[in-house]
Amino acid sequence: MDPLSDVLRVVRLTGGVFLDAEFTAPWCVTAQVGPEDCRPFLSAPQHLIAYHCVVEGCLLLQTNGTTPAEVRAGEIVLLPRNDAHRIGSSLDAKAIKADDLIQPPQNGGLARIVHGGGGERTRIVCGFLGCETPFNPLVATLPRVMKLNMRAAASGQWIESSFQFAASEVSADRMGSATVLSKLSELLFVEAVRRYVAELPTEQRGWLAGLRDPIVGRALALLHARHGEPWTAEQLAQEVGLSRSAFAERFTSLIGQPSMQYLALWRMQLAAHHLRENTAPIAKIAFEVGYESEAAFNRAFKRQFGVPPATWRKGASRFQTSR
Repeated sequence: MDPLSDVLRVVRLTGGVFLDAEFTAPWCVTAQVGPEDCRPFLSAPQHLIAYHCVVEGCLLLQTNGTTPAEVRAGEIVLLPRNDAHRIGSSLDAKAIKADDLIQPPQNGGLARIVHGGGGERTRIVCGFLGCETPFNPLVATLPRVMKLNMRAAASGQWIESSFQFAASEVSADRMGSATVLSKLSELLFVEAVRRYVAELPTEQRGWLAGLRDPIVGRALALLHARHGEPWTAEQLAQEVGLSRSAFAERFTSLIGQPSMQYLALWRMQLAAHHLRENTAPIAKIAFEVGYESEAAFNRAFKRQFGVPPATWRKGASRFQTSR
């Protein structure tokens, strides 16, 4: 399994849609996804990725420090860091908080917003992707705003049509439609990441750029495939055919942290995945992710997550049964 697929599998992003909004020009609102928007999909996300799917019309979106992005029907804009943002037919008008406009869902459907001055209509469906664990090398390397044109490729066209159908099904309170939208949200994110990687400039830095580099990409593949081995920086450099110093400089420059620090964080992510997904003894999980003693593993896990692995597992179990 390649490192990108490995991260997507272990991080396990959970998607959902919570809002169907209809605006008429002129309009302008401020928005940011909160934990309350994620229920019942995700109880206490460590990371949130917000997105807006424009079903009809167009809008402008801007976060602090970015230029406005125009998003038209058939396009989705993602905010990998869930930044507070402003959206509207124009961004010059006084903005209203979107939370103040939300109408509670009726009969299990989506929450609604109907707002604006009566002019040109824009309809958007708002959703999120979230995960429960704090280390996500993929999300950390993505830009603050990503735009995906679903009509630009065959893969996007069927996602768009499926997404619009599922959104209408949720609005009509059809059984199982929320689950369909959750899976489609994950597909949208994967498609956006794949296109982003394909368009990365050669000078780009970050985890995704590291995957594309022949040396660092090989090192990441080794660490993911053989994460339980007692790696050292010297051994990893030897495996990829560089001196220790040359490899260390190249890895840190692209990924933003030394290889052994990356491995330690990835082992914690794997441990959380195992604790959540199975009932294996903690000592067995510690050994599988590369720790020779349960005590050392417990200390490392508590440093990363704030609680011992047994406590973390109980919380994850409660979340699973409540979904």
